[in-house]
Amino acid sequence: MIVMKFGGTSVESAAAIERVAAIVGQREARRPVVVVSAMGKTTNKLLAIAAAAIEGDRAEYIRQIHDLRDFHSREARPVVPLDHRAELDRTLDDHFQELTELVKGLAVLGELTPRSIDAISSYGERLSSYIVTLAFRHFGMAAEHLDSRRVILTDKRHTQAAPNFPETYARLARTVPALAQNSVVVMGGFIGSTEDGVTTTLGRGGSDFTASIVGAGISAEEIQIWTDVDGMLTADPTILPGGHRVKTMSFAEAAELAYFGAKVLHPATVVPAIEKNIPVLILNSRRPEVAGTRIVADNVACGNVVKSIACKRKIALVNIHSTRMLMAHGFLRRIFEVFDRFETPVDMVATSEVSVSLTIDNLQRLDAIVAELQQFSQVDTEKCQAIVCLVGENIRYTPGVARRVFGALGGVNVRMISQGASLLNLSFVVAEKDLERTVAALHGEFFAELDPAVFERNEAVHA
Repeated sequence: MIVMKFGGTSVESAAAIERVAAIVGQREARRPVVVVSAMGKTTNKLLAIAAAAIEGDRAEYIRQIHDLRDFHSREARPVVPLDHRAELDRTLDDHFQELTELVKGLAVLGELTPRSIDAISSYGERLSSYIVTLAFRHFGMAAEHLDSRRVILTDKRHTQAAPNFPETYARLARTVPALAQNSVVVMGGFIGSTEDGVTTTLGRGGSDFTASIVGAGISAEEIQIWTDVDGMLTADPTILPGGHRVKTMSFAEAAELAYFGAKVLHPATVVPAIEKNIPVLILNSRRPEVAGTRIVADNVACGNVVKSIACKRKIALVNIHSTRMLMAHGFLRRIFEVFDRFETPVDMVATSEVSVSLTIDNLQRLDAIVAELQQFSQVDTEKCQAIVCLVGENIRYTPGVARRVFGALGGVNVRMISQGASLLNLSFVVAEKDLERTVAALHGEFFAELDPAVFERNEAVHA
């Protein structure tokens, strides 16, 4: 069996779903289990509906619900068999009536709780997985729909639920292989449920995580993540178009890139795959002939020092200083207790005896954090910063990498540097306004020559 996950852009329209059906049909003999995201921007639209309800704008949220139903009906009908159209209409009516009642309740309460967010945002995957199941039947495949909430068991931490792996794996092993014996199994990503049957979500981008969990639970031979790019590239295409495709990389490298901004892959995706030693492939649903990127457990020999450059924008740099802490213990503990209380993760840290600099990407509670830190230290913050992260197994073994990095940057002001916590990355912070020229300079320095066993050169890339 294989697991094939298709993102929102891969199922955003009737034409896109038809492409997905063709891709899956070519692999039907491998007993695929298909995990799909919500169609297009459906999750964002659902949250906008909830926001309109909270604001008491009944006309607006009713209009948006009707628009969303029309969108799903319009894109589904061309790919649903004629004898299933009535069933499609009934299912859409049932789901959108249920959604409307839920939204009316929100309007009365005037409050959007994490549990309500999960309930509302789950409709995207519930609808898309059902529509894709019917579409597969339309294109000649036997297909079975499986509600992910039956098999993905999580805790009660709504909007960012953590799976109960032992029970989830047991449920998957009991359910999926039997269904996959004679049918393509279709599931919605991103969603699960508590022991009490309450709907939860795994966080934005969680459909990748779902695919990895399913793959681990059924001991799949590989997990395929189908998206709208050709695989992992040597640079973020939104910052430097035309990067080279990375043919293969290690799980460790992929995890670093995902954490530091490579949106092709959800950071948590690789965890179940690593534990079960299942390869992960990143593929392009619009160009299925491209071999993509293969992510494997072992280190991948490479003639280049760096495999890829990842970036994380909208970062805040927090500088904390206290001479009272000179030669005193407990300074770091007090700092990180503050971030823990406000449930705000820290990305990078650099320390000296009386100073600590760190970065965060969640700024919602920054003012409150600064207020607490100021009770025992001086604090200043710099917003509109970006992390640039060079990733590669060879960084740990190659002398002079830092010299090449900072030599290439010329006049770019580097605000903070971090190396050592992970032996396969070198990260630093620059102002967002300097990000494009920083990445372009580094790409020219480290990817002028390419190891052909690891990279597929894009001849269109500028030097």
